[in-house]
Amino acid sequence: MVMRLREDNIYAHELIGLELMVEESSDPTLKGLHGKVVFESKNMLYIKVDSKVKALPKAIVRLVLTLPDWSRCKVEGKDLIGRPEDRIERIDRVMMHGRR
Repeated sequence: MVMRLREDNIYAHELIGLELMVEESSDPTLKGLHGKVVFESKNMLYIKVDSKVKALPKAIVRLVLTLPDWSRCKVEGKDLIGRPEDRIERIDRVMMHGRR
């Protein structure tokens, strides 16, 4: 079964390929930055802005992601910290056993 990417399951999905905008950041130079996610590591998102790749520390940003159906959702970067594959396992655990 393929799970469609929606706001309520965004944390269990791959972010590469999604458009994003930095809504808020403790680093004022990042606020308003927008581009496409090209890579994700444990603590960073890498987005293509024009012809350059910029690194966004997950811990200090609030993002607006554009989903494939053109809807938008807000995400706290700190909730994305962790390797993408570990984040998916963590979400599965929470869904099965409840939040702890």
